[in-house]
Amino acid sequence: MTELADQIIPTLNPIFAKRRAYRIASDHSKIWDLLDQVFDPELPGLTIWDLGVLQDVKNLDGVWHIDITPTYSGCPAVEAIEQDIKTAMLDAGIKQIKVNLVLAPAWTTEMMSPAGKQHLKAIHIAPPDENDKVSCPVCGSEHTQVASQFGSTACKALYQCNDCFEHFDYFKHF
Repeated sequence: MTELADQIIPTLNPIFAKRRAYRIASDHSKIWDLLDQVFDPELPGLTIWDLGVLQDVKNLDGVWHIDITPTYSGCPAVEAIEQDIKTAMLDAGIKQIKVNLVLAPAWTTEMMSPAGKQHLKAIHIAPPDENDKVSCPVCGSEHTQVASQFGSTACKALYQCNDCFEHFDYFKHF
């Protein structure tokens, strides 16, 4: 007999699926792909697309408008991300650029891609979970406890695994 967990077909989060469909339907796939080379400066190797920060790419009267949404108000990475976007575009020969900070709709961890969540786990950060069920990204144990509500950044909490005793960040669910 097959267990119920084996019968569940994984699906994309509806919020991410909507973002993905929007990107796929865009006439500017080369720019989206170019921006896949821009990473969050606080999360090594995690693209701004996979994090859910990159929201839109459009060309208005010859100016490329890139919309980004910060993970939270006052996020210190926003200025670096904005500069990295401009650098990537300039390096590709694109000179007319405007990076727009968009606050609505507010960023949520539901905007993160499945690849982004996997990447967090690969760099030993527990990915967000809508039920705040935190598994150790090192050994996979679910026997974890909060060490501090604040981790290396405000969007993370510090946890400890009760099995392998490792401390790790948990990317809070927003």
